[in-house]
Amino acid sequence: MEQSAQQAQQIDHIASAPAPGGSSPFAAFGMPGLGGPAPAAPPEPRPILELEGEEYEDEVDALSDWVDDFLLPVYGAEVTTAAPWCLQWQEHDDVLAWLHALWLAYQQHKDPEAGLSGLLVWHRDFLTHAIAAVRSPGGPLSACMTSPDRPAHRILPGPPPSARMEKANAAEPEASGPDKSGEPTS
Repeated sequence: MEQSAQQAQQIDHIASAPAPGGSSPFAAFGMPGLGGPAPAAPPEPRPILELEGEEYEDEVDALSDWVDDFLLPVYGAEVTTAAPWCLQWQEHDDVLAWLHALWLAYQQHKDPEAGLSGLLVWHRDFLTHAIAAVRSPGGPLSACMTSPDRPAHRILPGPPPSARMEKANAAEPEASGPDKSGEPTS
């Protein structure tokens, strides 16, 4: 019985994770789980419309390079009324968001860890839908270029604010506006 208890303790000791900072013969190889440091986690991607300043500008530049050098030459079918385009697409926030999400998915699915079918999944699940949404006849670019011979750019107005927002905005001026005597209250 005593020998069984000792063996159980030895097995538990061997199976337990190494103590932090403990030495392992595999530590020099940086292999996780073998005493090496854990790999650094990649930065979390953020939607482009949440970025600001230089970070935003750098991301737009990198996205523009990908769109101009890869996406349009390969997948940018002819510009028509059924598939409009805009040379100033970066000024359309919704198009910018769609293409940025498509680019992030492309980066993920071209990675070797995505496997041999990674790019097929990107085509099937991301490319087709994103391009159809961006370039649809009633989509965000519908008021822009519908013929290469007639370049155009126009940002369509979005929907008006909700009734709730209008009420909140109308209540704000009253709080700092004139009181019953006609004198300002601020």
